[in-house]
Amino acid sequence: MAVIDLNADLGEEVTDDAALLTVVTSANVACGYHAGTPATMRAVCAEAAARGVAVGAQVSYADREGFGRVPRDVPYEVLREQVADQVGVLAATAGECGTEVRYLKPHGALYHRVLDDEEQAAAVLDGSGTLPVLGMPGVLLTGARAAGRAVFHEGFPDRGYTPEGRLVPRSEPGALVTAERDIVAQALLLAETVDSLCLHGDSPGAVRHAGAVRAALLASELELRPFVGAP
Repeated sequence: MAVIDLNADLGEEVTDDAALLTVVTSANVACGYHAGTPATMRAVCAEAAARGVAVGAQVSYADREGFGRVPRDVPYEVLREQVADQVGVLAATAGECGTEVRYLKPHGALYHRVLDDEEQAAAVLDGSGTLPVLGMPGVLLTGARAAGRAVFHEGFPDRGYTPEGRLVPRSEPGALVTAERDIVAQALLLAETVDSLCLHGDSPGAVRHAGAVRAALLASELELRPFVGAP
């Protein structure tokens, strides 16, 4: 049976974490730099541990005002330490909740920057130890693979893609896929080529759409489980 993972950005205080944790198999937990608090990290980690959901560190630029979506020019040494700090804080919290940080995924502007920027990608990798890395094809995943780290590819059912295979910027028309039937159709198509599907939780109807995607995948006889294996 083919296998697929469902991931979502959680602990950002903008969505229904508890509801999404009944749908996903991996949780990208905000580590405080773009969103999240010790309380939200603890709540997500505890529920994830109870449900067998894998926990990942969702690292970002230090940009709470811009929700991590504002491009920044951060020196290598500073970004490396910021990433290490985020991973370390979440790891401590996860340990208290009976689980552990199983992978790394950048967020927002950092996610897109490390697709092409070798220095920023190196800082993310050097600050995150040997964690597996989740993302789109680009410099970060290439560097992780070269370092012997596990890499996993993800797709976005609710986002538009450019002809080059990148995400349409949120500021441009077509960035978001909003009709449930279109989200489900794109999820089924992407599931043929990626390890994980990212379900955004900060849009209207997000939880309902996530549930519809899960149901469609199961109906297609796909097994849902964390891409890094069971916690």
